[in-house]
Order: sequence, then C-alpha cells, then structure tokens
Amino acid sequence: MIAIYARVSTEDQAKKGYSISDQVRQAKQKAQSHEVKTYIDDGFSGEFLDRPALSRLRQDVKEGMIHKVVCYDPDRLSRKLMNQLIITDEWERKGVDIVFVSGEYAKTPEGQLFYSMRGAISEFEKAKINERMSRGRREKAKQGKIVRDYQVYGYGYDKETCQFYIIEEEAEIVRLIFDLFTTPNDIAKGINGIATYLTERKVPTKKGRGVWHRQVVRQILMNQTYTGLFYQNKWNTEGMLGNKHLAQDEKVSVKLRPKHEWIDIAVPVIVDEMTFEYAQKKLSEAKRRHAKQSKHKYLLSGIVRCGKCHNTMTGRKAKNWNTYIFEYSDVKSTSGAKCKGCGKRIKCEVLDDLVWKKVHDWLNQPDKIAAASENESTSHTFEEGEIARITKQLEQVRSGRKKLLHLFAKGGADISEEEMKGMLADLKEEEEELTAKLEKYQMTKHLKSTEHNKKTMKQALEYYMSTGKEGVAFEIKYELIRLVIREVKVFDDTIEIYSF
Repeated sequence: MIAIYARVSTEDQAKKGYSISDQVRQAKQKAQSHEVKTYIDDGFSGEFLDRPALSRLRQDVKEGMIHKVVCYDPDRLSRKLMNQLIITDEWERKGVDIVFVSGEYAKTPEGQLFYSMRGAISEFEKAKINERMSRGRREKAKQGKIVRDYQVYGYGYDKETCQFYIIEEEAEIVRLIFDLFTTPNDIAKGINGIATYLTERKVPTKKGRGVWHRQVVRQILMNQTYTGLFYQNKWNTEGMLGNKHLAQDEKVSVKLRPKHEWIDIAVPVIVDEMTFEYAQKKLSEAKRRHAKQSKHKYLLSGIVRCGKCHNTMTGRKAKNWNTYIFEYSDVKSTSGAKCKGCGKRIKCEVLDDLVWKKVHDWLNQPDKIAAASENESTSHTFEEGEIARITKQLEQVRSGRKKLLHLFAKGGADISEEEMKGMLADLKEEEEELTAKLEKYQMTKHLKSTEHNKKTMKQALEYYMSTGKEGVAFEIKYELIRLVIREVKVFDDTIEIYSF
C-alpha cells in the first residue's frame, strides 16, 4: 500500500499558500497511482511528532501495511531536523521507500547530506517565522493596539480598531462581584459565596456556561484591566506549546517578564482604582480571613498574630484544670510548620471583648479611626513599588555625583572641567526629575489611603446603623471587624490593633 502524508498549519496557509488538496494532488501524481491511503494533519504544527495522522501512519508502517510513503516536502514531516531523521530512519528500517515531490531523496552520502541541510534550513525558517510573528505582535502593541481577543470578561474585541469595548451586561456583573467582595452584605460571603450566587442566578460566563468556579471569580477580582490599564507582553510563554508532549516534570511554565518590557494599553474603565486596591487588600488576607469553619466559631479567626514569633493565632478548645476553655494560640502542631510558635495563648472572650469594644468605639465616634489608620499597611500597592524603585535610583544618582566629584578632586578622572560640569548637570537634572516623581507618588499614595479610609468607615457605619446598635449578632460583629480591622497583634503585655 502507498501512503500519502500531507500537513498544513495556519502559519503555512498564511505564509506559503500550502493547501491539503494541492499536496495530495501532487503526491498522487508522484506516486503514479490512485490506489493510495491518505494521512492528513490539518492545522497541526510541524514542531512536534505527536500528530494524529502521523501517529497512525507510523503505526501502519510498523505493522507492515505500507511499503511506500509519498510526501510533498520534508518539512511536512517535521520542522525539526532531528525529528525528520527519526522518522526516515524508522521507516527505512522497515524497508519503506520515501519519496518527496519537491526533490529526490537518495540513500547516498550526498543525498543524506542534502536531506540534512534541507532539514536544518527548515528548522531555521521555523525559528525565523516565530521570531517575526513575535516582533510583529510587539510592534502592534507599541502602536497602542491589542493584538488579539484575550476574552476578558466585561469586554468585547473590535477587530477593526484592535481595541476593547465594554459589554455592559458583563460589566454590571464585574461591578457586582467587586461590590459583593468589598462591601458587607447578606447575599454572598467570600469568593465561594459569590461563585455560588452567580451560578444560582444563572448568569452566563464568558464562554456561555452556567457554572461559576471560585477561581474565575478570583481572576476577575485580580484583573487590573478593569481599572483602565491592560498589559501586553507581560508573560513569557516560550516553549509552552509543546507541554502536551512532555512529561509532567519537564513541562515549561509561564514566566513573568521584567516590568520594563510590559506594554500598557488604555482601555475603558469598569471598576475605579480605589475599589480595586481595596479588593487586593482583602484578597491578600483571604486565606486567613475565610479560614475553614470549625465547630466553634471564633470572632477573630484569621486576623490574630503573635507579636513575637509572628505566627497566626488560631482558635482552639483547650483543657485547663479539668475545665475546657476557648483560646487563641500561636502553637503549630503541623509537622511541616516553619515555626512551632512561642506558646502564646489568650482567652477568646478576653481578646474578643477588647477588640469589639475598640471597633464599637470607632463606629460610634468615626473620627477616632483616623489616628489608627496611620499604621503602616502591609499590602504592596503600585505607588509603594514605584516609591521604592525611585528611592533606590535617587540613592544611586546621589552616590554617583559624590564619586565623580571625589575622583575629579583626586585627579584620577581623565576628563576636562567642561565635561565634568556637563556630567554633574545631567546628574542634577536626573535627580530633580526623580525627586519630582517621588513626591508625586507619595502624594498619590497618601490621597488614596485617605479616600480609602473614608470609604471603609462609610461602609462600616452604614452597615452598623442598618443592623441596629443593640444586641449585635455574632455574624454582624464578624463582618464589621473584618471591614475595619486588618490585624490584631498579641504581645506579652500589650495588644495592638491595626485598622485599614
């Protein structure tokens, strides 16, 4: 039986005009027979051997069903020289004749050399195609265009302008997700609760499915695109295309590129920046905030930490002189715990009363929250990152000026006085620019923090007033504490309470 193998991928259709029908037609002419069996891989990359039709052909050759294989060109078998040699060697050992339409394949030293050279050229061409496509996408992004439809929930993609536009029905769901996550409510608690709520309401996902998973909700909450800034060239996915052909321990993982390589594109705003940053703060605490429910509910579960060893202090039932009590303890019994804790313990009722009294006091006298809000936040905002980066640059510039002056004073610098003045002027100008940027980011950080504190207290007060001040239920206390308080630290002789 004569076999005809044909393959085409999207890039081949676009770049070379290959077509399956043309390959098969020319292969039949070369075979000089219509009694053939065709093996066609339509839309498969030639970079890997794991292709449906090629795998069937190799199996049929192995079973002795095929005595001749006709293919349009060696690069249809594979785009990699090593893979081409593996296939041809495998078939030759079975006595199969290999024929190419685009050139003769001779089993001579010269023929083998020519075949290897063509394979190497094909592999080089594949690498160049990938490089050109990547460069083209980067250039397109630098022109302010979004290179493809990334399927971001809340946005549609206009192929004509290469820009995102808001799909209002989806955008409303995005805003709802942020509202449910950042505002106390009786509708949905946490990410799991939001996912369940959307599923019960039969809200369709981006792919039109009716089930929302917690990870999808989390991804929406973490997506900075909704604030009006979409990043391209952010992730390096080189080599990931072949993951399905590799063992688990050999798979290539996605890597984050350095920030200076990211290309930002302005897109329509769905969520304001202050709400987004507040959501990030809550997400950073989510693991501790929404800890697994135990039989006994602890009012401060997930937000208490030992001030000495910094272990989280979890609620537990302990025996004390034949009497069971509930307490918060930093002791970790897990075998893999990095720190076993320093043995700090405090009765739940004592700490709960102290913290609730403080929150109750704040809610009845909102101006007192301002002083507590001055405590340094542990979350890493964009402004904080820029402040740290610019501060480091300023230190380097100032250090450079001192070294330059010292070197010139010692006579060790082979430069003229005019050149020295020019270099110092440049460094001074750079220092002034960096100082201005630093002041801008510091002011922005302060304003955002102030606005956020006002919004937090407003939400807490509205929730507090709507539930009534007397006889506040455990669940309401639980929510109010987590809206106002970021962390509680227990020291040997003091308790420190940190607000947002």
